[in-house]
Amino acid sequence: MAETFREFVVHRSPRLSRTAYLLTGDHQLAEDLLQAALARTYRHWRRISDGDPEAYVRRVMYHQQISWWRRRRITERLQSQPPERAATDTAEATVLRLSLATALRRLTPRQRTVLVLRFYEDLTEAQVAQVLGCSVGTVKRHGHDALRRLREIAPELVDVPVERSAR
Repeated sequence: MAETFREFVVHRSPRLSRTAYLLTGDHQLAEDLLQAALARTYRHWRRISDGDPEAYVRRVMYHQQISWWRRRRITERLQSQPPERAATDTAEATVLRLSLATALRRLTPRQRTVLVLRFYEDLTEAQVAQVLGCSVGTVKRHGHDALRRLREIAPELVDVPVERSAR
């Protein structure tokens, strides 16, 4: 049992780590989130190892992130003046990545999770619904609301050409 789990962790950790980062927006929190999810997964390894353990870990990460978020809920403060924007960097890709990361952090955890699972993990709406334990309609609603919100808070991302990179 321990050997198959170890192999799973070795082979799937990079991908799961990226997902954890996209859920949290912070490298250290992502490491903690993945470790917590893997610890919970190990306890149920006999039961889930024959199915889709990666989906199980994603679901655990999602629920753990929501739990952490609820404990440390930070309210957004409105300011009379918008914060000054950082000077533009010559590395356009870096600026876009930072802009996207900032915009994603402003979404609700569930909206962010739906976008990560749909567009980064490339799961279907039905697969996302299964991972999150909700209906396909709920996934569609959160996805629609998240994309609308992203267009509002980061209009600079709307017309950016999408480049697919190898995972």
